Amino acid sequence: MAKDGTYRGGRRVRSGEKPSSLADKITNGNPAQILDFPDFNLEPIPESEVEDLKNLADLKGEDIPKPSDYLIARQKDGKILGADKIYEETWQWLKARRCEKFVNPRLLESYSQAFARYVQCENAISEYGFLGKHPKTGGAIANPFVQMSLSFQKQANLLWYEIFDIVKQNCTTNFIGTPQDDLMEKLLTSKRGDSS
Repeated sequence: MAKDGTYRGGRRVRSGEKPSSLADKITNGNPAQILDFPDFNLEPIPESEVEDLKNLADLKGEDIPKPSDYLIARQKDGKILGADKIYEETWQWLKARRCEKFVNPRLLESYSQAFARYVQCENAISEYGFLGKHPKTGGAIANPFVQMSLSFQKQANLLWYEIFDIVKQNCTTNFIGTPQDDLMEKLLTSKRGDSS
C-alpha cells in the first residue's frame, strides 16, 4: 500500500494461468463442482384430484424470456435497433449448452445492446466515412463514430467474456463456435431499409 492509502502493483486482471473448463476437468478426472438444478420428481395425480385440474386455465410455457423493450426500440433514423435478435441467438446458444439458467438476463440484455450499438456505429462509419467536417473551423476531423465503435466493441467483448466464463465453468460437454461467428456478417449485410 502506498503512503496515500491506495494499493499499487500486484497482479494484473486476467493474468496468470487460465482456469480449465468444467468439461476438461471431468475428462481429465480432476475434481469438479457441477451446479445442477434438481428436476422435480412428479408423481402421478390420484384420480380424485383429476376433476379439480380440468377446470384450470391452459397455461403455455415460454422458451425464450421476452427481452426488454429497449432492445427493440425504434432509432432516430427510423430503424429498429435489432438487439433482440442478438439476445435470442445468444440465449439459444446458452440453452443448447444447458447454461441459460446461470446467466442473468440483464447481463445478456447488456451484451446484446452493446453489440447492436457496435454494429450501428460500424454502419454509420460505412455510410459517412472516416472523416468529418469540424463545425466551427471547417477542417477535417476524425469521424466520432470510430471512437464510439471501439468503445461499444470493448464493452460488448467484456460482457461476452463474463457470459462465456459462466458457460466455460458450467458446461459439461465440449462445444465449438459462438453465436458471434456469423452474427456480425448477418447484421452488416442486412438491407439498410429493413426495419425488422
